Amino acid sequence: MIKRIIRISFGIFFVGLGIAGLVLPILQGVLFLAIGLLLLSVDIKLVKDFEKWLSRRFPRIGRAIARLKKHRFFRHGHRH
Repeated sequence: MIKRIIRISFGIFFVGLGIAGLVLPILQGVLFLAIGLLLLSVDIKLVKDFEKWLSRRFPRIGRAIARLKKHRFFRHGHRH
């Protein structure tokens, strides 16, 4: 539960940074948006559906997302 809250909080933070980065020349807006959306896709269905569409539309991005999702922070569920 706490891991989910942290993941969503970081996701929102990175999406906000990404939006700011789109207008500010110092920040890498697209990178921060991608990180934020990747974090949010674990817990929010709308973002998950967008990720699936993006993966189908751009297979190279889909493979990169799949590699990142192997990290334990992006896994959804409980440890036993």
